[in-house]
Amino acid sequence: MAVEAATKAIASGKSIVTDVNMVKAGISAKAINKFGGKIICRIADDDVAKKATESGKTRAITAMQESLADISGGIVVIGNAPTAVFSIIDLIRREGVVPALVVAVPVGFVKSSESKEALKIFLDNKKDPQIPYIVNIGRKGGSAVAVSITNALINITRETQTG
Repeated sequence: MAVEAATKAIASGKSIVTDVNMVKAGISAKAINKFGGKIICRIADDDVAKKATESGKTRAITAMQESLADISGGIVVIGNAPTAVFSIIDLIRREGVVPALVVAVPVGFVKSSESKEALKIFLDNKKDPQIPYIVNIGRKGGSAVAVSITNALINITRETQTG
């Protein structure tokens, strides 16, 4: 279900929203651009930093909130910030946003495992509409893992589109 959802979204030119610039930098922009899509990361935007400071939220949470329009129907790729995973859960629950796919492989000792488990439980119990996801178990993961998964999905899309 996840691979099919990803290839459909990529082939349709949907955006890929990332939690950090390191993930954005590793994803093949050239391939995404050929499908008409964009790779978006707002974590370093001045307005995101300002809003995060004013609200007392992390930049990762604020960046996801500011990417709402691109997340809907797009692919969310998180390789660093567990708070971005919690933000996606909140956006789906409260705002009704429906991403085509969520890739959540944040790394670390603080809330990494918990965020992935929370996403898995939430999406496994969400039936209408179902939202496919790719997560790993435990505290390992990271930008390189997120990039590898995403580029593999892009390559699968290219192969299925060219026959």
